[in-house]
Amino acid sequence: MPASAPFASDTNSTPPPLPIAVAYGDGIGPEITTAVLRILDAANAPLNYDVIDIGKAAYERGVTSGIPDDAWEAIRQNKVLLKGPITTPQGGGYKSLNVTLRKALSMFANVRQVKAYTPFVDSDHPEMDVVVIRENEEDLYAGIEHQQTREVAQILKLVTRPGSERIIRYAFEYARAHGRDKVTCMTKDNIMKHTDGLFHQVFEEVAEEYPDIEADHLIIDIGAARVAAQPEQFDVIVTLNLYGDILSDITAQVAGSVGLAGSANIGSDVAMFEAVHGSAPDIAGQGIANPSGMLMGATKMLVHLGVADMAQTIENAWLKTLEDGIHTADVYREGISERKVGTEAFTDAVIERLGEEPVTLSPVRYQPARIQVEPSPTPAQEKVLRGIDVFIDWDESGRDPDVIGQGLNEAAATVDWILKMITNRGVKVYPDGLPETFWTDHWRCRFLPADADSISFDRVLDLLGALHEAEWDVIKTEHLYTFDGRRAYSLGQGE
Repeated sequence: MPASAPFASDTNSTPPPLPIAVAYGDGIGPEITTAVLRILDAANAPLNYDVIDIGKAAYERGVTSGIPDDAWEAIRQNKVLLKGPITTPQGGGYKSLNVTLRKALSMFANVRQVKAYTPFVDSDHPEMDVVVIRENEEDLYAGIEHQQTREVAQILKLVTRPGSERIIRYAFEYARAHGRDKVTCMTKDNIMKHTDGLFHQVFEEVAEEYPDIEADHLIIDIGAARVAAQPEQFDVIVTLNLYGDILSDITAQVAGSVGLAGSANIGSDVAMFEAVHGSAPDIAGQGIANPSGMLMGATKMLVHLGVADMAQTIENAWLKTLEDGIHTADVYREGISERKVGTEAFTDAVIERLGEEPVTLSPVRYQPARIQVEPSPTPAQEKVLRGIDVFIDWDESGRDPDVIGQGLNEAAATVDWILKMITNRGVKVYPDGLPETFWTDHWRCRFLPADADSISFDRVLDLLGALHEAEWDVIKTEHLYTFDGRRAYSLGQGE
């Protein structure tokens, strides 16, 4: 930390340094990371930097995760990572470094606050101030995919009760800690009744514990449309992984510039802070990159570390810089901006304003808010196996559902099973399907025992053996359960 830092409230009362890992990143990463560290140092932020090398250089050394062993150890020891943007190579089996970090270190909450800074940054929604809290580990991003036939590939969508409760409870705690009034849940549970339905159900349960905070729910399609058209209606949004990814970019774009948004990834033990935007290799080395997004990530890091007053000082200086019309090229506008500057000059301007506050824009006021949440124990339930869905790869006899239905019924009857229905891409095609339905080579065949309401796994093996003996190509199975008597599997479309 420089002894001649331009701003210091009281160097004698500065707390001992807090250790953080720092990754400079790729593309514009080194430029904007250097800029942010200059501002942190100038403000006498009580930080001790442990610089790690992750990303492009590690990929090129054959580390397919982009994270060498020593970097993993540094992140786990420091428990906080300030990360510049990373370039993930195309092809070659390389994994997204961000996804790897989030999932491996259980950083379950992605938090993005997006505000409008009108009239100094162009936006049609001057009252916009939205926080998107996105579940970070589950949903389709579990990444479990298979190609099952020549024509059909699948991905498994995983939504858990503990994962849902943890992110939803975090959203309500965040709202309470930051003085926000409303939490909106967004799902598609009118279609995905068991996965999104679980998330919505847990939201309703948790919301009852926070009577001081308004809670509502929207179907994601109309919800996303309203975020794009009327973002000022929203306060805190909590949602599943894929929807949150999309909504985060919508909010950043509507606010006026993706380059101004920071991102926090929060876990029980480790947290990571960064800019929303990517590594922008096309402008790397030109000295024109806007460090604002990463700086906003850094201020959220300071709040997380318990030095909210320092975060407040830095962000207010940044707001004053925007208000004074000192803008990088991505937000510069004739008639509004006073001066177009590069990365270094913008950084200097923020440092010069440390200790100042904006006049037109609202100054920020932060309280320390390190939120800790734990899901409740899942109650015991009676789980009963009622039947099985068997997926068949079949492309014969003109793909006639009556032909496959008759053949499967004959095989199943030998071991006292019955074929209840067949669907193709989720639509019932047997019995009594419609000739207009499009058929592919991937058939879900629902079997129930002919002589009982429930079965043991031995009966499932009998059925699979009979199907194999009859030379049916079984590619996947899913058991049909009830939990406390509640059906825990979807019906076929038209069933």
